[in-house]
Amino acid sequence: MNISILTFDGFNELDSFIALGILNRVKNKGWKVSIASPTKQVKSMNGVVIERQASLESLSSADAVIIGSGIKTREVVADASIMAQIQLDPSRQVIGAQCSGALVLAKLGLLDDVPACTDITTLPWVKEAGVEVLNQAFFAKGNVATAGGCLASHYLAAWVIARLDSIEEAKNAIDYVAPVGENEEYVNRVVHNIAPYL
Repeated sequence: MNISILTFDGFNELDSFIALGILNRVKNKGWKVSIASPTKQVKSMNGVVIERQASLESLSSADAVIIGSGIKTREVVADASIMAQIQLDPSRQVIGAQCSGALVLAKLGLLDDVPACTDITTLPWVKEAGVEVLNQAFFAKGNVATAGGCLASHYLAAWVIARLDSIEEAKNAIDYVAPVGENEEYVNRVVHNIAPYL
């Protein structure tokens, strides 16, 4: 499986890195999880600079794509040259968006008639794009999912694992990263949130 986490300049570290860490818990199954971005380097909203591992052109061949959020998402969706490079197909790809990543999905036309979850800051912009915004942390329809709130990124990662492998593999990944002594609580909450959409 080839999974890309689309990460733009000004990205939120929690969105990209939590998903990256959880998705990489699926071991020995040939999974490749990469950070994809439009430039060779991107700087986070808090000044962390990272090197991309994949280009935007590679997104079209990925099995799954998660679009992270950041403080420059409105600039991204206004940049026709960047948006033209993002070629996604929910008929054959599992696609998710975290917080302001929902605005990218909306502008790509992937949330037509699909409600979305997003963060409080992005909510008016997603509504302005014609998308119904839900007051919940996670929602999916078919192969498209959105999560709202930085700490909802583990729902999105677990959903991708469940869609591409199994709910048991998703539970194992969450169990591994859960706080000590709270494993059962964390796993049950994740299953509660993603199971209706599998």
